Amino acid sequence: MNLLVNEIFYSIQGESTFAGLPCIFVRLAGCNLRCRWCDTTYAHKNGELLSLEEIIEKIRRYSCSLVEITGGEPLLQENTPTLADELLSLGYRVLVETNGSQNIDLVSRICHRIVDFKCPGSGMHQHNDLQNITRLTPNDQVKFVISNREDYLFSCNLAETIREKTGSEFPILFSPAVPDLKPKTLARWILQDSLEVRLQVQLHKIIWGTNARGV
Repeated sequence: MNLLVNEIFYSIQGESTFAGLPCIFVRLAGCNLRCRWCDTTYAHKNGELLSLEEIIEKIRRYSCSLVEITGGEPLLQENTPTLADELLSLGYRVLVETNGSQNIDLVSRICHRIVDFKCPGSGMHQHNDLQNITRLTPNDQVKFVISNREDYLFSCNLAETIREKTGSEFPILFSPAVPDLKPKTLARWILQDSLEVRLQVQLHKIIWGTNARGV
């Protein structure tokens, strides 16, 4: 049982409500989308085929109980759910970050599924699987990467729809696509509209630099 892995590393979690915590990242290779502002294009194709046992062995090298499975798009690989289940059985807390185009119920609802619904500015918003809205649980989080005012309004409308359909108070994250949108501009919009969303900046880029990899 194998997975195509781009990189495995240990760093500070830079996004979601887990930001600031030490975390082991398993970045899987391959993605079905080509977002205009993507900062992990190197993971689209490049990867090493590793067995489940080899991946677990690499994870165990670090003294950390938080693991994020990311990409690329991790749900494209059929063995991703098995990896998540194995990590859960070993006592890890598992985050799965997905681009919103795949059925999130492919992985256990015990995982914290971070669903990155795409805005128009990404050029990929037509690929959003809106059925994922009904699959969300209070254990999950929703993220929007916002590059302009159109994206902001799109995110506001979809966030309202999510709240209406789920009734759940899970985190909704608004993240500026830097350098297209300054964090303070997005902060002002959120405050002006009294939105109950969380402003998120990419903490890892503040710590390690914009183009650093494996951190």
